[in-house]
Amino acid sequence: MTLDQLKTFLWVARLGGVRRAALEMNISQPAVSGRIAALEEALGTVLFDRVQRGVTLTKKGVLLQDYAEKISDLVESIKTNIVSEEAVDSLLRIGVAESIVQLWLPTFLSELYEKYPNIKVELVVDLTINLRQQLLERSLDFAVLMGPVSEFSIDNQDLPDIDLAWFRPVSHPDTDFKATPVITYNRNSRPYRELKSELVKRYGNDIQMFPSSSIYAGLEMVASGIGVGLFPKQLGLKLSKQGRIAEFDPGWNLNPLKFTASYVGDPRNDLCADAAKIAAHAAATFLDE
Repeated sequence: MTLDQLKTFLWVARLGGVRRAALEMNISQPAVSGRIAALEEALGTVLFDRVQRGVTLTKKGVLLQDYAEKISDLVESIKTNIVSEEAVDSLLRIGVAESIVQLWLPTFLSELYEKYPNIKVELVVDLTINLRQQLLERSLDFAVLMGPVSEFSIDNQDLPDIDLAWFRPVSHPDTDFKATPVITYNRNSRPYRELKSELVKRYGNDIQMFPSSSIYAGLEMVASGIGVGLFPKQLGLKLSKQGRIAEFDPGWNLNPLKFTASYVGDPRNDLCADAAKIAAHAAATFLDE
């Protein structure tokens, strides 16, 4: 019996199938099946029942899972307490919402690499709805998104709120929401849905909304005179200081955006937990500047 066999057993048990475990571990299906067969032979018992859509644990498999989880936690503790941070060379698959890319992502990555200089990072920038799904499918280890993610296997670290503000073209001092397009987040996002609901309630169904999957492109649309927009205040102020757009107050606003650093907590991963703390510090440092 080896640690690799136990690790493979746990992934098959958690995900309910050899194929899904192979994808998670980035090894072939025959390799997964071979490790499970070797483990069953070493223990002299069958650990899985094969069913139409995957596998389920036998009674002995359920007992082994409890022991294997404890062993996995001990191994993670050894990594955390014995292995120096400079020696950590793990791959961390990170997903980030675009708002964060434009704000404090560089600060976060700088602090992360300062503490773990040999870490390997794969970065994905996407919508929160997609990042959440990738996290649940375990194709990401860690994501900064509009959270939290309410799934038992996912842990969430609250991050500082991001204030929103209204911006208009400098050439349009007066804003009539019934006649002026509103440029904002992608239509599959929570801010878009909340903003649409508020606009319809205040101005009726004739309002025009121009959703954009890129905040930067949306701000450029405002600067070019296409319409007004509701965006993270700190991003809009950059263009405002350049004299390209102007902040204005229509007398109402949406609540600040709430983000979390969410990561796979089952199985336990102390590197992800530490990355979440680093993200919280980086966000607070950036927003305090």
